[in-house]
Amino acid sequence: MESTYKAAGVDIKAGEETVDKIKELAKSTFNRNVLSGIGLFGAFYEVDLNKYKNPVLVSSVDGVGTKLKVAFMMDKHDTVGQDLVNHCVNDIAVCGAEPQYFLDYLAFGKLNPDKAAKIIEGFSVACRQNGVALIGGETAEMPGLYDAEEYDMSGTIVGIVEKEKVINGSNVSAGNVLVGFKSNGLHTNGYSLARKVLFEKHKVTDKFNDLELTLGEELLRVHKSYLPVITALKTVLNIKAFSHITGGGIIGNTKRVVPKGLSLKIDWNAWEMPALFKLIQKTGNIADDEMREVFNIGMGLIAIVDKNDVDKVKSISARVNETAVIMGEVV
Repeated sequence: MESTYKAAGVDIKAGEETVDKIKELAKSTFNRNVLSGIGLFGAFYEVDLNKYKNPVLVSSVDGVGTKLKVAFMMDKHDTVGQDLVNHCVNDIAVCGAEPQYFLDYLAFGKLNPDKAAKIIEGFSVACRQNGVALIGGETAEMPGLYDAEEYDMSGTIVGIVEKEKVINGSNVSAGNVLVGFKSNGLHTNGYSLARKVLFEKHKVTDKFNDLELTLGEELLRVHKSYLPVITALKTVLNIKAFSHITGGGIIGNTKRVVPKGLSLKIDWNAWEMPALFKLIQKTGNIADDEMREVFNIGMGLIAIVDKNDVDKVKSISARVNETAVIMGEVV
């Protein structure tokens, strides 16, 4: 029998069909800085350097982790792309950067063009919402490495910040106040533990009195973009630092932007842990310290500000429909 690439598990025609499906989705995110379409060997993005004195490129790469497992269980693939874009946007926005463009990597066990299009539709939705261009990516079919119905993804974001406006926590000092902004669920961290404890006893279709949606839908809530509130705050105030609460929790992430010799005093009673986190903790009999280290437990972004700016932070945040929660201080 003659050997072929398709017989080995790689369908070139499926790849071509996927490219055709995603071209218009990607183009919907383009702006005047994008100089090429999808299909060339590289993506071209023109930067207006006249807007900056000392421009610095800021980049980040990330994935969605085992949240993808929930997407597989639900056979729902139009939100995980949004998760990835928003996570990456937040990671550079907290440094003071304005996100410019995004690139994705998708790897399938068996490439399904319709499924790939749903994922990339999610990329395009979040890119448009954040004013980011989706200018390129790679879609690979890797039989033998991934199960036929599964896939993995990563994304890279690139932004620009004026060198003197980099936000890195160097000006954080004792007495600064921690202001938190609520999360939209687990975002993209803690899913390995959440899945382990929840799905030993429950199904994705289960409903609970304290949850608005089914368990699976709650777990797939889109990772929130904090770009609007970050932009609003940094434009008006001298923000000491921002912290995007991902793996490692509130303390693990925020201590990265606090100089040596200082520490964080968190008022864990300043907000109520959302119902989904309570369900995870109760079902798995998880200690408070473990919850705080693994999950965002309801706060996805923290701003460190001068105590005299707290009222302004509350006012500015309200204009972009965010509620500022005073949740501790630097000591």
